[in-house]
Amino acid sequence: MREWINIAKPAILSVAIVLGLLVEVHPAHAGPKETLTVAGGCFWCVEADFEKVPGVSEVVSGYTGGKVDNPTYKQVTRGGTGHYEAVEIMFDPAKVSREKLLHMFLRSIDPTDAGGQFCDRGASYRTAIFVGNEKERDLAERMVAEAEEDLGREIVTPVLPKKKFYKAEKYHQDYYKSEEVVLFTRFGPTTRAKSYKKYRKGCGRDARVRQLWGNAAPFAGS
Repeated sequence: MREWINIAKPAILSVAIVLGLLVEVHPAHAGPKETLTVAGGCFWCVEADFEKVPGVSEVVSGYTGGKVDNPTYKQVTRGGTGHYEAVEIMFDPAKVSREKLLHMFLRSIDPTDAGGQFCDRGASYRTAIFVGNEKERDLAERMVAEAEEDLGREIVTPVLPKKKFYKAEKYHQDYYKSEEVVLFTRFGPTTRAKSYKKYRKGCGRDARVRQLWGNAAPFAGS
């Protein structure tokens, strides 16, 4: 018996190694991710807010809702493209629900403002929720109605059909935490992260959100 065990050991070890490699190559399959597309004014700010939410794996800044293919930042902010500055929020529905994200989104913006957001004015800075089917539309409209009741004021943030989303230029992604130095800004030479913080404070985003939503504001001051 001992001889048989000694002979079998190398084979058993080989099988164990192969199984271990298979586990590394084929890890347990994670649940399907979902995407929520919203426009909340400056996409740097919306990206910075929602990347802090547990269950959110990534937030991408971009443009959507318009009629121009592959738009640039200058085109969108100049106007005439129909595009919004928007974000795609990728999330795990087992960890955070679409309903909760919509609840947080509506309380992180000024949904009473139809002309832009905070210091950023113009069509590209308007707010919106983009939906891909009737189930998403029903949920979004219900969340808007609940937010309107909580706020006690008319909400003008529309629920719109989802259109093709165009990823913004590379330098816009994770702008809020980039340590890359920018020489020419309204604040002089600084990193993008520092420039973002000064912009956010100067634009009055958090102050206005706190004024509207009080303690219900999930990100103001973050």
